[in-house]
Amino acid sequence: MTETAPKRPEFRNINALSDLPSYRLPPAGWVSILHRISGALMFLLLPFIIWMFDKSVSSEISFAKFKYAFNVGLGFAPGWFMKLLALALIWAYLHHLIAGTRHLYMDVQHAVSKEFGRSSAIATLSISIALTLVLGAKLFGLY
Repeated sequence: MTETAPKRPEFRNINALSDLPSYRLPPAGWVSILHRISGALMFLLLPFIIWMFDKSVSSEISFAKFKYAFNVGLGFAPGWFMKLLALALIWAYLHHLIAGTRHLYMDVQHAVSKEFGRSSAIATLSISIALTLVLGAKLFGLY
């Protein structure tokens, strides 16, 4: 009696060039990757944050230079680029805050289902993008 054993799943490494374009990452995976990217972005733009804080609170003259940098630009960067950097910081902060709150809630909850992970990831992405659009519209003077 020869009985064939069921075929075991085959695990293999992912090839970056051929497999990644067709690989479907779940929403929780996107939130996790974007959480790391937003943290790195905030860290890398820390000199810009310190410059913005320093120029905005030092004096009235430095605040006028700060406003000029965002409206007209500096010598090396136009005003829209400065606003784009600020928008990247807004997104990074909001996404990192919302995703971090999601992770803390899941850590405290102890019993998290796969469906809750998926729905909370979609909510995290939606809320962070919606708030970024609202604050970006304010930053670029749409209202």
